[in-house]
Amino acid sequence: KVRLTLNQAGKKKSRRLARAAKAAAIAPRPLQLLRPSVHCQTQRYSAKIRLGKGFTLEELKTAGLTAQYARTVGIAVDHRRTNKSAESLARNVARLEEYKGKLIVFPKKRLSKVKNGDSTAAECKAATQLKGIVLPLVAAASEIVMADVPKQEISAFTTMRVAKAETKVSGYRCSVANRKEK
Repeated sequence: KVRLTLNQAGKKKSRRLARAAKAAAIAPRPLQLLRPSVHCQTQRYSAKIRLGKGFTLEELKTAGLTAQYARTVGIAVDHRRTNKSAESLARNVARLEEYKGKLIVFPKKRLSKVKNGDSTAAECKAATQLKGIVLPLVAAASEIVMADVPKQEISAFTTMRVAKAETKVSGYRCSVANRKEK
């Protein structure tokens, strides 16, 4: 049986339109959920940090949130994940605190008076939809910066290259000098 994918362009368009319709339906909420920063698995990749599935219940509790409320304001929750180090717990709690600081909570009913925890009418009016990753991970700058390394007058590479060239031509120069003497 031969399977053809003649509908590839059409499917691409329908997926794009579906993404746009979803974005319009949930506006001004962000398209993606806030994810925690976690270490990759295995010894080989454990030094690398990536985005995980969801925040632990302990991280949410430390940040002063409940799992049920967190899910309603765009925070991913993973009840199976556990914290194994205080550093990762502190890092993710800091992510949650930063998100809470930037969060604009609309009143449940659009025209109702502002309750505790809701944002002001001006903030609600100024809210725009975030289309990318919510609080993306920032790669730590490498400790060695090339501007900090002192610039040498003569590089070792140049010295070695010149020495190699000199040894190649030394025999020829000797023979030329011998011819001149005769």
